[in-house]
Amino acid sequence: MTREARLWIGALLALGAFTAVMLFVGNLGAPRAGVHPLSVDELLADGPPAERWGSEDRFIVGWYAELDADCEGDDGGADAAIAWLQRDCPLRVLMPEQPSESVTQAELEERGIRLAASPDRRQPFPSRADPAGPNLRGQQLVFEGHFADERAEQCVPERADRCENTFVVTDYDEQVR
Repeated sequence: MTREARLWIGALLALGAFTAVMLFVGNLGAPRAGVHPLSVDELLADGPPAERWGSEDRFIVGWYAELDADCEGDDGGADAAIAWLQRDCPLRVLMPEQPSESVTQAELEERGIRLAASPDRRQPFPSRADPAGPNLRGQQLVFEGHFADERAEQCVPERADRCENTFVVTDYDEQVR
């Protein structure tokens, strides 16, 4: 065997060892203390989430998707104080599994949990990677927030249920563990 072949084999073994160590270190320890994130499927299992989970703070883990340019809908109506909760676009949802690049707005609304954040929150959502099309993440995210926000009562009557069952985000994290 030539010297060059031995160097390449050594480099491959070193890369494999490095990968194994990183996987081991990444899985050390228990999940974050005091946090048991619920999956999107768990939240949607038994009817509207606001009825089951109320307004208590929760952690939800799922696949984030955002539609802006392709989104169809309005900006929340005339009441600027509550527009952030009842607007259609941009559409931000948390999905039970990674959606495809060709996901439609109807699919996102049907299978996901709608997300919103009060305008006084600073950067409660991931930044957009691409201004056009869906904004998808290559990993699951953990969002902190609640359903049944007290401001949902101010939504127009035809959107009251949707406002009640929108997850109002206070923070997010890219680390599930």
